[in-house]
Amino acid sequence: MNNNLFVTKRNGEKETIDLEKIHRVIAWAADGLEQVSVSQVELKSHIQFYDGIKTEDIHETIIKSAADLISEETPDYQYLAARLAVFHLRKKAYGQFEPPALYDHVVKLVEAGKYDQHLLADYTKDDFEHMSSFMDHSRDLNFSYAAMKQLEGKYLVQNRVSGEIYESAQFLYILVSACLFAKYPVESRLRYVEDFYHAISRFKISLPTPIMAGVRTPTRQFSSCVLIECGDSLDSINATSSAIVKYVSQRAGIGVNAGRIRALGSTIRNGEAFHTGCIPFFKHFQTAVKSCSQGGVRGGAATLFYPLWHLEVESLLVLKNNRGVEENRVRHLDYGVQFNKLMYQRLIKGGSITLFSPSDVPGLYDAFFEDQEKFERLYVQYENDDSIRKKRIKAIELFTLFAQERASTGRIYLQNVDHCNTHSPFDSSKAAIRQSNLCLEIALPTKPMNDINDENGEIALCTLSAFNLGAIDSLDELEGLADLAVRALDSLLDYQDYPIAAAQSASMARRTLGIGVINYAYYLAKNGLYYSNGSANNLTHRTFEAIQFYLLKATNELAKEQGACPKFDETLLSKGILPIDTYKKTIDDITGEPLHLDWESLRESIKKHGVRNSTVSALMPSETSSQISNATNGIEPPRGLISIKASKDGVLKQVVPEYEKLKGNYELLWNIPDNQGYLELVGIMQKFVDQAISANTNYDPNKFEGGKVPVKQILKDILTAYKLGVKTLYYHNTRDGASDDIEIEDDSCAGGACKI
Repeated sequence: MNNNLFVTKRNGEKETIDLEKIHRVIAWAADGLEQVSVSQVELKSHIQFYDGIKTEDIHETIIKSAADLISEETPDYQYLAARLAVFHLRKKAYGQFEPPALYDHVVKLVEAGKYDQHLLADYTKDDFEHMSSFMDHSRDLNFSYAAMKQLEGKYLVQNRVSGEIYESAQFLYILVSACLFAKYPVESRLRYVEDFYHAISRFKISLPTPIMAGVRTPTRQFSSCVLIECGDSLDSINATSSAIVKYVSQRAGIGVNAGRIRALGSTIRNGEAFHTGCIPFFKHFQTAVKSCSQGGVRGGAATLFYPLWHLEVESLLVLKNNRGVEENRVRHLDYGVQFNKLMYQRLIKGGSITLFSPSDVPGLYDAFFEDQEKFERLYVQYENDDSIRKKRIKAIELFTLFAQERASTGRIYLQNVDHCNTHSPFDSSKAAIRQSNLCLEIALPTKPMNDINDENGEIALCTLSAFNLGAIDSLDELEGLADLAVRALDSLLDYQDYPIAAAQSASMARRTLGIGVINYAYYLAKNGLYYSNGSANNLTHRTFEAIQFYLLKATNELAKEQGACPKFDETLLSKGILPIDTYKKTIDDITGEPLHLDWESLRESIKKHGVRNSTVSALMPSETSSQISNATNGIEPPRGLISIKASKDGVLKQVVPEYEKLKGNYELLWNIPDNQGYLELVGIMQKFVDQAISANTNYDPNKFEGGKVPVKQILKDILTAYKLGVKTLYYHNTRDGASDDIEIEDDSCAGGACKI
């Protein structure tokens, strides 16, 4: 290669390209890694150099050259590429590789308006110097390439217009910790800052997108999930729309319950007007959702909920369908259809489902969530009342339409409202759960607002994080991690701002959290267990027992210190009823694992002292945040040992943890014969998880006659999920044969969106 090429430096000056300097940087990045070749990266890079190339472009060329070499045979290039990316990022942020002193860095970015001023008000220079003593910038070198790209694209504080980056990862971790424990007593807060910093920077606890991107900045809204219920009035519809805009603009994933809206043709004002039905208002909500991008972090998205027995259900089920015209489609929302035991019974017995407008059947809509016996009584009564407008349709036809639309779009979701209310921390007669969220793991009470300032309405927020199952050494370790996670997220509830009164009053009254898991597939592989054959059932039972027990213990301890949440009396916990009392007993048929922890003492302590947080657990997808920890997504099996994640940041290769050692232990998604074993595991988890679970169903047409997935199989899986007590079903994935290891990263969910 011609060594007389010139490079353009950052200040505009030109000098001869220094290949030895490039060699030293690549050699530094390769140190200690196996099966990587410095010369191969150099060769691949040099081919792309040209006269006058900018130093920044040289860095990016080298990084991309290393990333292109990531393969099953040479997985360590993911770390070589990541270290080169760290080097490049620090040069861009600081003009040098060595990060600045923490205190100087904070002062500079507070003055620039990038960090929140409270950091300098709440902490002294000595405090920051103490934090520096346990900060470890070398942990930046533990990231994979996919993690670094996610950090750069979503999490690090930056100017999203110019692309200028202001920090590196350890500053993110230490300052998130400092913000969350800023109001703790002076004698204990630096200890909590240190412990939480170590937990998140060592990937023991994973934080969701809104927290990682937002905490430490002047923007203070970090809840991943927002649930908004709409009433059947124009005032409530407008208030719902306004709330959607406010929260979409602040990085949250939205759930909208629109099931109360009356059907097409209903009377308005004693017959003065003819109701236009649901679809125009759903379009109105779609416009609100898409009106804001989320600061370049992710796009606005929402799931809208309605009951299976709504009079317009046949039109509503096809709203995402590509056939039809714009007038009768609302394609840019996702939909959650609500079922209960009576609907399933009608299907199993070959009966019909009667459709009503909620406005014509007083009490039926509320009973659907609050009281299943009352719902059935009213439902049959209204079926037999000839004066009420209705339509009957064979249950098999309606369920088939649902299954077909779920299969064709992948994004018609399912909520079993009876399980959400009978196996819940809430007393459904006082605080019914009438919807979930975009990622279908949040199950919290809501009430419609009559206007945007209505404090009697209730918008439910949920603040998320997750335990990295792959990073814990024993289940006992969960006790300390649960204490940290609950304290940090509970502090966040007081730390953040609330743009709407109905959200603030509900959050302060219920103080709901949702702590889940990432890296479950690695956890199984590490223990030589599989999704499909029942081998993981007992370990899963022990693991999720420990998670829920220690989370409840942590929130109970916090209640002893700071008081129970104000609406503790609206929970079943206040009566001493725990998740181990209300789960679907079918689970006992698939695992005989006993309870191992002292639930009875915990029960008595909760009855006596209460809980600080009405809910503590939820299992979210964690698409993007799991990549930061180089972990597998949530509870999902990987599609390949190397997953190709296609996102707005480009195509990223992510290698499963401990690839070389465990590659034979991973059960890949499309090698799993059917959904049965996975759904049983979800049912076991749901026994303990107090909210819901983002659980997917997956189908490979090649396993079925004629290359088509029978509707009968889809319905069988839906019934299986119901029988196992599963509250919600998220994506329906169909193997399309394009490329088995490519995943399109869905940035819309808070957590993400709920993508944590």
